[in-house]
Amino acid sequence: MAHPGRKQITGFSNPTVKHLRSLREKKHRKAAGQFLAEGLRLLTDARECGHVPQVLVMATGRDPHPLLDALERDVMAAGGEVIETSPDILSKITGKANPQAVAGVFGEFDTSLAALDRTSAPIWLVAQALRDPGNLGTMLRTGDAVGAGGLILIDDCADPFSVEAVRASMGAVFTQSIAQARWEDFLPWLRSGAGQLVAASLRDAVPYRGAPYAVPCFILVGNESQGLPEEYELACDLRVTMPMRGRADSLNAAVAGAVLAYEVLAALDR
Repeated sequence: MAHPGRKQITGFSNPTVKHLRSLREKKHRKAAGQFLAEGLRLLTDARECGHVPQVLVMATGRDPHPLLDALERDVMAAGGEVIETSPDILSKITGKANPQAVAGVFGEFDTSLAALDRTSAPIWLVAQALRDPGNLGTMLRTGDAVGAGGLILIDDCADPFSVEAVRASMGAVFTQSIAQARWEDFLPWLRSGAGQLVAASLRDAVPYRGAPYAVPCFILVGNESQGLPEEYELACDLRVTMPMRGRADSLNAAVAGAVLAYEVLAALDR
């Protein structure tokens, strides 16, 4: 017997299924202004941060859970749509062979620089031309862990609302503010108020431990393979170097951001 308020979908060719599947592609996400997230934990994190899915999709045969019941109630109360479908169809929607029992569709957030409040946190992460969605998700998780205000994506970065980036963020996509901008727009915005721009560099750099960090501190990380352009490094207020004691000549971009963020956090706590 169908549950009142839930929509039952049994066919792969259903228009709603086609729309939800299309959200795995950036052009369709942008056109719809929506993105996908999956898993009860992630959707619960979103709900606790004030983000309720516009569409909730649940697999038949799932285990009951009070958090899922609460999520369904909130979606319905907000006028959203609740869909029940087979695990196979949910797998087609998420693109995952073994999908979680629940997925949600959220409206994309305002990613303008104007939406940021730089005074709301002592640390901000900034990534330039970051291409790997896993690295992007990791930086969001790092930002959440150190109490950063958010992640600012400079130039052509991976899409923060891709299924892969959202999954890698482990819910931090809902706790961190996200902004997207070109360098030529970001730098004037940064200089219009308080903010120290810091980057890991070999150019006239000081050791990252004991460096004179200041609030709010914007930690700039470059592209995974190319690093930061010279002009971007030169525009920084502080350039720091981290020791490399083995054969590797650099750290993974997201790892470097995490190491530096924790050092800034420790310095600001001292």
